[in-house]
Amino acid sequence: MRFLIIGLGIYGENLARDLTDMGHQVIGADRSQSHVDALKDYISTVYLIDSTEQAQLEVLPLRNVDLVIVAIGENFGASIKTVALLRQAGVKHIYARAIDKLHEAILASFEIDRIITPEQRAAADLSHELELGSAMQTLPVDGDHAVVNFAATEYLLGISYHDLAQRLAEDFGISLVAACRLTDRTNVLGITRAEPAVIDIAKSASTQVVRGDRLTLFGSRKQLRDLCRKVN
Repeated sequence: MRFLIIGLGIYGENLARDLTDMGHQVIGADRSQSHVDALKDYISTVYLIDSTEQAQLEVLPLRNVDLVIVAIGENFGASIKTVALLRQAGVKHIYARAIDKLHEAILASFEIDRIITPEQRAAADLSHELELGSAMQTLPVDGDHAVVNFAATEYLLGISYHDLAQRLAEDFGISLVAACRLTDRTNVLGITRAEPAVIDIAKSASTQVVRGDRLTLFGSRKQLRDLCRKVN
């Protein structure tokens, strides 16, 4: 995959190095010469730009990457303006780092794909998640195994859960832990909303995977990478 990381401080630099070590193409951008120099011989390309300036931001290959990660930390204003300009430029997939609750709330208003809170998630954890695919949420179990949760892709639609569990085990060595489906529920005020409900896989083996189902799987990182390449 191709990643663009804007903000190459400690967090952004570590993330760029981890993703590069995993074999991904990483492009970096920062307005600090020292940050650029630290990575110019390590990752694919590094740009010395001010991402809060639209003309400079448009120099970046925004439409030729799979995901843009705004890793700017303490400069609250620069982070918000960069995300706003990326949205204005039509960038589809954006992750952004938040340093506190206010920052997180403002970023949420842009409806980006993910808000990263480094205090809760280390750069190493995020890099492992991105290795498996940006649509997957990952919970590391140990250095080599993880639990992942993701929305069913086109490749999986129409397969019965019985067959899916069997295929995952036989073809990849992966365990299907759980599956959830949005179900309309009405609360005491009479308001109906869609909420996730667990599918009883054992009792509903013939139930087929439909769009919107979320699957939870367990396996080694290699097994999960192999599956990700197959289903995406």
